[in-house]
Amino acid sequence: MPDFKNSVIKFRQTDFEANREHFENLGRQQKPHTLFIGCSDSRVVPSLITQSKPGELFIVRNIANIVPPYRESVEFLATTSAIEYAVQVLNVETIIVCGHSNCGGCAALYTDPGQLSHIPHTRRWLELALPVKEKVLKIVPETDLAAREWLTEQMNVVEQLKHLMTFPYIAEKVLAGDLKLCGWHYIIPTGDIYQYEKESGQFELLGH
Repeated sequence: MPDFKNSVIKFRQTDFEANREHFENLGRQQKPHTLFIGCSDSRVVPSLITQSKPGELFIVRNIANIVPPYRESVEFLATTSAIEYAVQVLNVETIIVCGHSNCGGCAALYTDPGQLSHIPHTRRWLELALPVKEKVLKIVPETDLAAREWLTEQMNVVEQLKHLMTFPYIAEKVLAGDLKLCGWHYIIPTGDIYQYEKESGQFELLGH
């Protein structure tokens, strides 16, 4: 098990002290401008790839950056409640859905369900993305694994953007111009980020 003690001490003595005033201002409130919905993958670090400071991003992470379609329920809905809080209470201006390369959740869509029997909750969660698999297989042959992986990750982002628009208060704010939705595909080994452009239906490289 890693010993984080020295890391905590270093943070307190260096990063915190260098930004003491900023942290003191954050001590009693937060006003993030963006809701970042990303994968739980340890290689995806939202504040790093966006170069954001503490207090700027409200972050929701889960397997395969999935947004369940809106529904009212007596169940405990973690992702749904976080989205609700970010939009309705914190009044974020932007929502980013960020997928990434080599996504294990997207790859698992093509795995025999029997091989996922030891992770039943994960298997159930990924059922939300099965429509993505169906769409991809109509476009890319199963034998073209590289194209299938890339397209699945990107189409999964588009699917989650559609799910966001099933939230009544999100649709209302988007149509009023008070909220912007963005879809990203982050390529881990290169650092490139591709953004979904609704008009063209394509992902275009940011910053070039």
